[in-house]
Amino acid sequence: MTLEAFSDTIIPGERRFPGDRAVAGAASGGGAVAAGAVQLLEWDATGVTAGLDDFAALLNEHARAYAGQSGLTLDDSVPEFVALSFEDRTELVRRLVAPGHPEKQIWISIALFANMAYDSAAHMDTAEAIASGHPGLTAMGFALPESDGLWRFRDYSYGRPLAALHPDTTPSGSPA
Repeated sequence: MTLEAFSDTIIPGERRFPGDRAVAGAASGGGAVAAGAVQLLEWDATGVTAGLDDFAALLNEHARAYAGQSGLTLDDSVPEFVALSFEDRTELVRRLVAPGHPEKQIWISIALFANMAYDSAAHMDTAEAIASGHPGLTAMGFALPESDGLWRFRDYSYGRPLAALHPDTTPSGSPA
């Protein structure tokens, strides 16, 4: 729940259900949580999976200290970071990623995974992500594959080809 709240602070989205405490509902549409930020963090290929419980505990320690400094009373039915308002979560994250903070690299790394989940669905097959309505790829207008499941991008993003095809290129686009 703490990592969901952190991810939602990085790329906010709408609540998944009434009473959702991890997702603050600060934006319409799906954010990092709906895009699978926690699933990406839990994927062993990220290299951070073993430390996730420690990161969540550390974030909650910071939230407790922040609340004390700010005179806030936290609801003890949820983790401390989750109990913060979206505005207070945002301020705490701003402090954690600020130049000079001794843990800056940790928090920026975790934030990057939230962005990766949203921007590229790095933990999913792209065609499956698009078919399931992945919120980030949908918001960016990511092109759909052609009927055979392949992307060909016949219209060049610069309005012209960047280079002529090599004469030995096969019809599938592979070098001969």
